[in-house]
Amino acid sequence: MSPLPHAALAAPVITTQPPHIDYALLAPLLVVFAAGVLGVLVEAFVPRQRRRAVQFGLAAVALVVAFVLTVLRVGLLPADGAGLTVASASLAVDRPTLFFQGTILVMAIASLLLVAEHRGESSFAAQAATVPGSEEERAHVIAGSQHTEVYPLVLFAVLGMLLFPASNDFLTMFIALEVMSLPLYLLCGLARRRRLFSQEAAVKYFLLGAFSSAFFLFGIAMVYGYAGSVNFAVIRETVDAGGAGALPGGGPLLLLGIALVGVGLLFKVGAVPFHNWKPDVYQGAPTPITALMASGTLVAAFGALLRVFYVAFGGSVEQWRPMMWVVAVLTMVLAAVVAVTQRDIKRLLAYSSVVHAGFVLTAVVAASPEGLAGAMFYLAAYGFTTVGAFAVVTLVRVHEGGAESGDLATWAGLGRTSPLLAGSLGLFLLAFAGIPLTSGFIGKFAVFEAAVSAGATPLVVVGVLSSAVTAFFYVRIIVLMFFAEPASTQPRVLRPGRFTGGVIGLGVVATLVLGIFPGPVLAHLSPGAGAAETAEAPGGAPAAPAELFAIR
Repeated sequence: MSPLPHAALAAPVITTQPPHIDYALLAPLLVVFAAGVLGVLVEAFVPRQRRRAVQFGLAAVALVVAFVLTVLRVGLLPADGAGLTVASASLAVDRPTLFFQGTILVMAIASLLLVAEHRGESSFAAQAATVPGSEEERAHVIAGSQHTEVYPLVLFAVLGMLLFPASNDFLTMFIALEVMSLPLYLLCGLARRRRLFSQEAAVKYFLLGAFSSAFFLFGIAMVYGYAGSVNFAVIRETVDAGGAGALPGGGPLLLLGIALVGVGLLFKVGAVPFHNWKPDVYQGAPTPITALMASGTLVAAFGALLRVFYVAFGGSVEQWRPMMWVVAVLTMVLAAVVAVTQRDIKRLLAYSSVVHAGFVLTAVVAASPEGLAGAMFYLAAYGFTTVGAFAVVTLVRVHEGGAESGDLATWAGLGRTSPLLAGSLGLFLLAFAGIPLTSGFIGKFAVFEAAVSAGATPLVVVGVLSSAVTAFFYVRIIVLMFFAEPASTQPRVLRPGRFTGGVIGLGVVATLVLGIFPGPVLAHLSPGAGAAETAEAPGGAPAAPAELFAIR
């Protein structure tokens, strides 16, 4: 056996200097984390009858303060548009990250209002540990027991969502993924109605999520074997150098790593063929949690996906772009076709979410500043619209005090009995369909324009045709609500509470404002406008340099 080289025998470098941490840049994350920990203590020490008010107040204040601090952090960034790294370069703070985090916090505040809305009863089980239908559960319902643990669980899930798009290395990103996912697995199984279905959805989400996390970890291991590091900047430098200094013949490791990491991230965004969990989980979870997953989780997952593929894998665009083409086409086509057959409103919105993930992937394929800006706008616009749509779903019940009415047949004639509520949902559906003067139209135009500029015109053609198919089932619901005769089993429409009404109003205003006056938002989304030039990838195609995120 040959002796080890001198460098391998050298003593390790020991430092006594503690790492420098800029707490001002980490302030929003620390606020949400501290509130989550305090929420756990509230469960232990605050009397039962006061817990709900204390928990809601603590969570609401924490999210609002975190949003304000996120906005203020923009002023801490360098004036030339560059971003910064913090906590030993494990987290990145740049303009795309702050936009994603701000959007997540707004979606989280809206979802928290839906969580807190009771309308006579909570959306969550009185006691999740009891057997559904048992005498013990009935006793908890009669006693008015409440699951106030949902508030710290929501805060921890939001913490993971904030960390996910800000991660600057794969280990931090994996931790963020688990911090985001584990509370959601629990929250999905806490629905007050249809308890067994809710628990089934939670188990399915947990098992499939565990598989996706395993793929993600295997991908990290492959990338580490190729680059010798999990830091995105080091991986990018190794890729740009053609693998110089990496494991000899490590090209296949990089390709396997890209594929496996992509599986983990595409599972979270719900892209085909990794989407099968979405319809069941969206239908079985409490609707406020569905709203949080359909908005905040989607924004966080796409933020992480954009950072990984634009920064860490930005030098290998030609290797991963064909994969993204295939996934985007399958996502738009298959989800649109299957959505036409759905008869449950929450399952239909789940497949709608899958289709919209395919539209955003067209911007990812562009691998350009325009693609990044288009994806950011689309995610924000879709987030406001989908939260408002699920807020409407919480108000339509099978009867007074009954479960939510998911069957579309029972929504017939809703426009006659509740015109404002049906009109709001109609506006959201038109935005999903991409009708002009709504935020959905501007979002689709932005992502499709970026794809055309990058030479992905065939992908845009598929996207336009898929939009036509999705418009059919959106318009079908509008026709059903306004032009069909009321169903014999007409549902009971609850009067919106202050929280639910506020969420619906926010969704309506955002959908119209972003559709009519999108210019101010779009003008500020392109990172480092005028400063970051796209490099040329092999074959003359625009690459996706790390400068798109302007990290220093």
